[in-house]
Amino acid sequence: MLGIIGLFALFILDQSRPTELLERPKAGETKIYVDANEVVIALVVLGVLAVAVVGTASWVISRRAVAPLGSALRMQRAFVADASHELRTPLTVLDTRLQVLSRKLERDEAYDDTLAAARRDTRIMIDLVTDLLLVAEASAKDVPGADAGCDLRPTVLSAVHDLQVLAAERGLTIVVSVGNEARVGLSETSLRRALVVLIDNALGHSPDGGTVTVTAGVDRGRAVVRVRDDGPGIAGIEVDQIFERFAHGPTTRQRRGFGIGLSLVRDLAVRHGGRVVVESTSESGTVMRLELPVGR
Repeated sequence: MLGIIGLFALFILDQSRPTELLERPKAGETKIYVDANEVVIALVVLGVLAVAVVGTASWVISRRAVAPLGSALRMQRAFVADASHELRTPLTVLDTRLQVLSRKLERDEAYDDTLAAARRDTRIMIDLVTDLLLVAEASAKDVPGADAGCDLRPTVLSAVHDLQVLAAERGLTIVVSVGNEARVGLSETSLRRALVVLIDNALGHSPDGGTVTVTAGVDRGRAVVRVRDDGPGIAGIEVDQIFERFAHGPTTRQRRGFGIGLSLVRDLAVRHGGRVVVESTSESGTVMRLELPVGR
């Protein structure tokens, strides 16, 4: 474009002769003379504006073209981070279970129950990966049975049972109490994901030999799960911020936090019409409250 404007400017300069100013117009004839310098200035200004317009249009078009790629990259990074976090606890449980199995084999003790639990752990991880893929594709509701719901009591007891092996390694005790039976709208795998994060978080913030209390039941038509720890309470971060992605308080001796787990619990709860909040926190411990609508 600049080349075309430049050639046009040279043509104007070539066609503009000083002798034209000496020619007298004939009777009834009108002549208009254009100053060559003014034409060049106008063409330069016009060229700069044209370049600016074309550059702006190209920038906007390129931004729109790469926007889907940027969105796909963010989704990929989020999936990798979520999958890594969600698989960390089940893998830790499986590793601990295998250590227990190894010790039983060395002592020639019965190991059938430990082996069965290890096989169950692998099944749980397979279901967990499937659930993560469904969520990543944002198509869980289109998959038959993905949101068919599950019973609260057996899911809570199962999650607590599997985390007992981690608690035992540090002398922690998990006390569980499930009241009224209820059916919630999450799949068993999704509810289990939320429970494991909350209980594991409580274990990580409790001192060795402490107690984590898990209670579940129905309150005012909603399924409610409370998880209480013996930790020092939430510090170093605002309570309202702990559910934000990658937000976490100071690292403790027991646990290095990445700030992903609680945000995943919040996303699961909100997506199914529920919520998760900090019910209370102090130097004597923190209580997390998970609320979910009771299914029909």
